[in-house]
Amino acid sequence: METKKYKRLPYGISDFRRIILENYAYVDKTMYIEMLEKEANPNQFFIRPRKFGKSLFFMTLWYYYDLNAAGEFETLFGNLYIGKHPTPEHNTYAVLQLDFSGLDTSSEQGFVKSFSSNVQDAVRDFFRIYDSVFPEANLYVNQIDEERPGVAALQKVFYAAKQNNVKLFFIIDEYDHFANDLIAMGNMQGTDIYKSMIAANGIVRDFYERLKNASKSSLVNRTFITGISPVMLDDLTSGYNIANVLTMEPKYNEMMGFTQEEVEWLMRETGVDPKYINIDMPAYYDGYLFHKDGAHSVYNPAMVLYFFQQIISRQQPPENIVDLNMQIDYGRLRRLFKNEGNRETLLKIIKEDGIFSELLQKFPIDMLEDDTQFVSLLFYMGLLTIKGSHLNKMRLEIPNFSVKTMYWDYIVRMTRETSPLMTIQSQPLDESIVAAAMEGDITRFINYVSKNAFSKFSNQDLKHFDEKYIKALLLAYLFMSKIYIPMSEYETVPGRADIYLQRDPRLPQVKWEWILELKYCKTTTTPAEIAKLQKEGEEQIKQYLSSHRLGNRSDLKAAVVVFIGKNKYKLSEP
Repeated sequence: METKKYKRLPYGISDFRRIILENYAYVDKTMYIEMLEKEANPNQFFIRPRKFGKSLFFMTLWYYYDLNAAGEFETLFGNLYIGKHPTPEHNTYAVLQLDFSGLDTSSEQGFVKSFSSNVQDAVRDFFRIYDSVFPEANLYVNQIDEERPGVAALQKVFYAAKQNNVKLFFIIDEYDHFANDLIAMGNMQGTDIYKSMIAANGIVRDFYERLKNASKSSLVNRTFITGISPVMLDDLTSGYNIANVLTMEPKYNEMMGFTQEEVEWLMRETGVDPKYINIDMPAYYDGYLFHKDGAHSVYNPAMVLYFFQQIISRQQPPENIVDLNMQIDYGRLRRLFKNEGNRETLLKIIKEDGIFSELLQKFPIDMLEDDTQFVSLLFYMGLLTIKGSHLNKMRLEIPNFSVKTMYWDYIVRMTRETSPLMTIQSQPLDESIVAAAMEGDITRFINYVSKNAFSKFSNQDLKHFDEKYIKALLLAYLFMSKIYIPMSEYETVPGRADIYLQRDPRLPQVKWEWILELKYCKTTTTPAEIAKLQKEGEEQIKQYLSSHRLGNRSDLKAAVVVFIGKNKYKLSEP
């Protein structure tokens, strides 16, 4: 029997042509090209979180519509949906792609210079790529080098296209990258630069007004714009108000990201051995839904590709289940949560595993301190996703375990900032969790967090101190150890355990798993009331341990912990 020849895994690769020609596995999303082309408005706007396959999709569009690539159409697309169902417009455009990441946002002067250079360089490259299409291409390149016209270089593209009867397709990636940088600066300078750049005479508005006018006069025939936030789209208003916003259209829910079926196909095509998949992949990487009527939730593709790459290269489960490259920059996150209202909202989300809110498709920078706008921003960043709806509001929840770890990391950092006396001593912390795992002694861990964290809380942190806040911090500490996979609100049927400590599949030598039931009361609570809470927790534990899922487990221990104020606790093991 002939051995199956596996395709290569495209981890970190967004060059569509290379993926096809060098035998990488390509998850076919080309049916969406047909759908996009059938849209009445050819000016389209679509956003998704970081690392969701936007750049690869753009490169696919480039080669599909690029008139220079007509000779490679069958080679590149012949085995894909769109190659078998080609649309009338394939390979009929001169494509100009711009990427607005990496601009200088340190000052207004630096930003204007880098934005101008970015546009000029893109136009220069455009004429070099299409020198066989535009007879005057070299002249335009020389003029740009001599005149340094900034965004006015676009006029040369429009003029050349009109003179030579060539259709133009503008693709803009990371349209909002510099805006996110400016917003995250968190000071007056960042806000002022942002506002001046998109004001009536600002360079960003100038760029989009030129594009808008060219689109309205049919000099630009098609545009596709993407990024991670709708903030700048709203602030541009009349500067660019012609785009059809497709972000939350249910039919495009799966255009980026992997469905369960696509993940399974990718495994078969690249030879990922299922025996090395030692985690619940949907729980870790799936769960993103961008419209309540979307057909399927999708996985974050970068997370999946990372996980599979580790398995293929090592022939064993990865050491780190969560890709460190996916961690959101803490400084950026902290500045977004700079006001008390946003921090309160964030804590509510962490405590409740979600929130009910409207979802806005556009909102201005000035409104980021408003609850609804802030929650909507978290949704677009991929930190929340749709789980249902009630009346006119969405139930938004944290998508998966990987994203939960980002929240846990944030809450520990935030608490340490507001409570300078709080310490994390890695070795004692690890030793206390090892004691729970190998000796069945949970007391050392509870004593550690009580002494080094809870007792050091500031008055500000004490405002949030309750059972759910305690649970969030415990989960963060437990995850840091890499010994357990801590599960919140673990469904035991009947009931939900506050915390279930599941051994990490890479550490089968761990002797004990744990169920923790948490209670909290104030220091003024009477001994009788404390005893009542303890008894209530013990009854819940007995219920969990008698469930079908957890019953008759010889490797499972359980404890009830009643935290009293910020520096006392009572622990029992039923």
